Amino acid sequence: MLRQADFGDGTYQNPVLYGDYSDPDAIRVGDDYYMVSSSFSNAPAIPVLHSYDLVNWKVVNYVCRQVPEYRYVNPMHGSGVWAPAIRYHAGEYYVFFPMPDEGIYMSRTKDPRGEWSKPVNMMPGYGVIDPCPFWDEDGKAYLATAVSGARVGYKSVLKLAEMAPDGTHLLSESQIIYDGRNTENETIEGPKVYKKDGWYYIFAPAGGVKCGHQVVLRSRDIRGPYEYKVVLRQGDSIVNGPHQGAWVDTVTGEDWFLHFQDVYAGGRIVHLQPMSWRDGWPVIGVAKDGNEYGEPVTVYRKPATARQGALDAAGKTVEICEPDNSDEFESDTLGLQWQWNANAEDDWYEMIPRESAIRLRAVKTNGMRQLPDYRNLLLQKWAAPEFTCEIRMNVRDLCAGDMAGQVSMGQTFAGLAVRCAKAGTERAAGRKDESAAAASEGGRQTSAKLRYELVKITGKQEFDHQMAFAQSEESVLALDADALAAAGFDVVWKYRVQIREYADEIDRKDFQGNDVWVRHIHREDITMYMELNGKVVEGSEVKIDAKAGRWVGVKNGVFCVHKDGESAAPECGSATVDYIRYGV
Repeated sequence: MLRQADFGDGTYQNPVLYGDYSDPDAIRVGDDYYMVSSSFSNAPAIPVLHSYDLVNWKVVNYVCRQVPEYRYVNPMHGSGVWAPAIRYHAGEYYVFFPMPDEGIYMSRTKDPRGEWSKPVNMMPGYGVIDPCPFWDEDGKAYLATAVSGARVGYKSVLKLAEMAPDGTHLLSESQIIYDGRNTENETIEGPKVYKKDGWYYIFAPAGGVKCGHQVVLRSRDIRGPYEYKVVLRQGDSIVNGPHQGAWVDTVTGEDWFLHFQDVYAGGRIVHLQPMSWRDGWPVIGVAKDGNEYGEPVTVYRKPATARQGALDAAGKTVEICEPDNSDEFESDTLGLQWQWNANAEDDWYEMIPRESAIRLRAVKTNGMRQLPDYRNLLLQKWAAPEFTCEIRMNVRDLCAGDMAGQVSMGQTFAGLAVRCAKAGTERAAGRKDESAAAASEGGRQTSAKLRYELVKITGKQEFDHQMAFAQSEESVLALDADALAAAGFDVVWKYRVQIREYADEIDRKDFQGNDVWVRHIHREDITMYMELNGKVVEGSEVKIDAKAGRWVGVKNGVFCVHKDGESAAPECGSATVDYIRYGV
């Protein structure tokens, strides 16, 4: 395991998920807990995680095989699926999710591990986000939402509309039920609606993602008016802006709260806080010195769940686990840790379980595209503050114009890849490579002589009015084709993340004009290089400063594309990945 949240002695440490599972929402059904999170323009969309104890989680499914709407055949950084909500009602699981450029969608199923229904755009519109359904005892249903300032120019309000009980459409216009503008609750969003003892409660983060707090609104009428209290602040902890999450209970009667923390390059990681009640208001975390609000805990006892004592119903030990990361590709289906940079096509890859490998086909890409906009980047989330990743890839089957390698994807990005070209053609540096040898396959020469080069790509993305613009630089290092052939065309890619320092910075000014600081921020370096025949290829190292992407953490993975000026190339080739292994 890269990072173990469960100490195995009845206690746990936060975060319970060091992974970019942003905007988490969770429910309990029996003694099963299910969580969903944002996925933006990555596909498949909306991971479904499962746990028995709120500490150990596994990805078990996705709600959508692809992001709805055609434009997501391309990466649309910052768009796509934002904060979803999951609920269980009348024997079915419902997920409502926002796409801020398209509307609010709903999908449902009787089995969260099985197939989910085709999403229905139940509230078409622009700039509406963070939906949460609520079914009342009288049979009426409602939908709470927030507003995206990045889309419509204003924010900080929560709205409510009556909804058809089947969740397929609204029955009324949305009305503002809480306005946090020009208050400490600016940027209030992510409403989650509950009912207890005749009170309607709306849990919502406010004050900003990186440096805000948790608010709870309370009213006897679901339409308001609402009073509020701040129930969770950073306080003296290092957990900045404890943000959007979910109230869940246990069969033993305990209350807990899952939320995220934005750790910049590492993304939005998930914490678990104890929750108690005082005078009809929740207190999340542990209150100090008589405070009415709580502060995040670092180490705490595990929830008293139905599987108390770490034993399941069959008397077996509940697995101490984390979402999968390493992959030996022994299955006939792609592992659930993987997501594509855009909606995938079936012919992009082939699982080869008999060889414990995955074949990545070289997908033709427009010559104007930069690395972050390649559609077929195969990516996964960081799973620890510091880690290493080793990838073994065979490039024997690359054709002229193909390029395959590893990628680090964020606002700063990098790629390291082997590119294949016809011998004697011009290199990017303007020189001919005269040292190329014929590629061989199974001891036979191919009909055309090929040369190989190591391509190092580094760059940065900028975002302007929801559009992403990437600039990159490319350098080329000639590879000895004889040495490559002698290695059986097997290359090893190395990826390392290390914390360089901890820093403080001003995030913004509050509604009174005061500076708001974020403390103890990780600053990470990413190092990538290539090995051949067990030796580091001289000059192959790439080192960049890690920067998160558009509301997402840095991801790393592999790719294989066809991109060159040889438009008459008869075919595209492929690269085969034997394994991807993560370690500390």
